[in-house]
Amino acid sequence: MFFDHTTIEVRSGDGGNGCVSFRREKFIPNGGPDGGNGGRGGDVILRVDGNLNTLQEYRFKHYFAAENGAPGKGKRMAGKSGDNLILTVPPGTLVFHSGTKELIADLREDGDEVIVARGGDGGAGNMCFANSVRQAPRFAKAGKEGETVKLDLELRLLADAALIGFPNAGKSTLLSILTAAKPKIAAYPFTTLQPMLGVVDVGGSRFVLADVPGLIEGAADGAGMGHDFLRHVERARLLIHVVDISSFDGTDPIDRFHAINHELACYKKLFEKRPQWVVLNKIDLVPKEEVSRVQSAVEQMGFRVFALSAATMEGVLDFKNALGQEVASLPFPELDDTEMVKTYRLEKKYEYTVTKKENLYSVDGPYIRELLMSTNFNDTESFRHFQKKINESGIHDALVNAGVQEGDDILLDGAAFEFFF
Repeated sequence: MFFDHTTIEVRSGDGGNGCVSFRREKFIPNGGPDGGNGGRGGDVILRVDGNLNTLQEYRFKHYFAAENGAPGKGKRMAGKSGDNLILTVPPGTLVFHSGTKELIADLREDGDEVIVARGGDGGAGNMCFANSVRQAPRFAKAGKEGETVKLDLELRLLADAALIGFPNAGKSTLLSILTAAKPKIAAYPFTTLQPMLGVVDVGGSRFVLADVPGLIEGAADGAGMGHDFLRHVERARLLIHVVDISSFDGTDPIDRFHAINHELACYKKLFEKRPQWVVLNKIDLVPKEEVSRVQSAVEQMGFRVFALSAATMEGVLDFKNALGQEVASLPFPELDDTEMVKTYRLEKKYEYTVTKKENLYSVDGPYIRELLMSTNFNDTESFRHFQKKINESGIHDALVNAGVQEGDDILLDGAAFEFFF
C-alpha cells in the first residue's frame, strides 16, 4: 500500500522537577542544600531512512510522545534525561505545521533529520538557589513542559524524471523496459493505482524514473486522484509526456497532449517550470504519415519529440541514451516560492492567558503552572520569589487591567488565591 500523506501529533518530554534536599552528615545536623537538578525531557526527531518509500507506518497510529526527564535527587544527583523519540520517514518527505501550513523541513537525503518538538529543560534543585544571604532555600524549580505539535507529512517522490500522460498511454510498459521495476500492466485504463519508481542505468550513470499514474482532465482541481498524483511530479527534473498515438478512444493525440499540459499549467504552473520531452508511443499501430503529422505539430510547439514503440522496442534505445545524457545535466528543482517562506517567531518568555470563568478571573498556561510547582508556600523566601515573578511576568498588571479589585478571588491554574495590590 502506497501511503503518501498523513497528519500526526507529537509531544516532547517534560523536564524533571528540581529536588529540595539537605545534607545529613554525622556531627553536622544542619547541612547545606544538596537537591539535584531534574533531567531534560526527550526531543521528538524526524529522520530519513533511505530504505523507506511510504508513510505507511503512520497510517493508523497518529500520536507519539518522547520520554519525560526524571526528577532530581539528594546528594546533588541530577535526574536522568528522557530518551529522544526518533520517527523515521522516507526521502522526499515535507514536514508542515498543521495549523499554519508553514514548511518546517524538507527531508531529502538518507540521514537528514529535524527536531520537531524540543524537550522541556529540567528544573533547578535547591542547591542552585543558595547564596550568602539565602543559605537554606526550601524550594526548587519545576521542570518545563514539553511541546505538543501537530504535523502534516507529505511524501513527494525524489525522481529525476517522471512519466506523465493519460491512462493506458504505455507509461508502465516504458518504465518496465527502461528499469528493473515490475509494475502491473494490463490492456485497460487505470491499471496503475500508485506511483512506481525504477532506476535507469545508462553507460554507468544511474537516475531514478517515476511512473506517475494516469492523469485526467480536471486533475489540477482534484478530479480523479488529482493532487495525490500531481504532487509527485513537482520534484522531477524532467517531465516525459507519454502520448498514445494510436487514438484508441477516437480522440486526436494532440488534443490529449494539450489537455495534460493544461492540468500541469493549472497545478502550480508546472508546465512553465519543468522542461518537458514528448514520447509518441505505440507507433507500431498507426501509419507513418500519422506519426509524422503529430511529431511535426508537437515539435513546432518547441518540444523535443521521440517516436517509439514500447511493445516492439523500436526507438527505445535512442530514447534511453538521450535521456541519460539530459538528466545528468539538469539541476534539481527548487521548492515553490510559497514553500520557501521562512517564518521567524519571537520566543514567548511568559506563556499564560487571562480569562474570565463565570465570576472569577483565571490565569492559565505553562508559565503559571511551572511557577506554582516551583513554589513552597510554607517558606517565606520561596513565597517572595513567587510574588516577584508574578510582577515580572506582567500577570499582576494584566489582572488589574482586566478589572480585578483588591480582595477578589482569582484562579491561578485552577488554584484559588486572594488578590492584593
